[in-house]
Amino acid sequence: MEQALYVANAVSSGEGRNGHVATGDGIIALDLAIQKELGGPGGKANPEQLFAAGYAACFHSALQMIARQAKVDLGDSTVEASVGIHKQGDGFGLSAILEVSTPGAERSVAEGLVAKAHEVCPYSNATRGNIQVEVDLVQTA
Repeated sequence: MEQALYVANAVSSGEGRNGHVATGDGIIALDLAIQKELGGPGGKANPEQLFAAGYAACFHSALQMIARQAKVDLGDSTVEASVGIHKQGDGFGLSAILEVSTPGAERSVAEGLVAKAHEVCPYSNATRGNIQVEVDLVQTA
């Protein structure tokens, strides 16, 4: 295995989805609750929200890097990630939709940048072939 450039550490305690997560450095410390849609009380963070936040930030970072390399101004770009949980066999699975906005770039240019970002993003690479991921370009110049 390659030597990691960075390692994040987090610990889950309590009852998993009805518990607590915290990173080793103390930057993240969240109580969790099962979503109301899944029969829980809701009102607190859940793993799907954390995954969506991480995927949105990671994909946006990859997109920004690719745009810088191509010397393309994306304007005030955003990436919105929606992560769904659903039944899969005897267990559960995830799906994700990424909605990418690049108001500073023409559609044809933005499409190429988004495709390249999807190739280099660590989250995209981790999920490829494992869960359904849809990437939509929702706004361009």
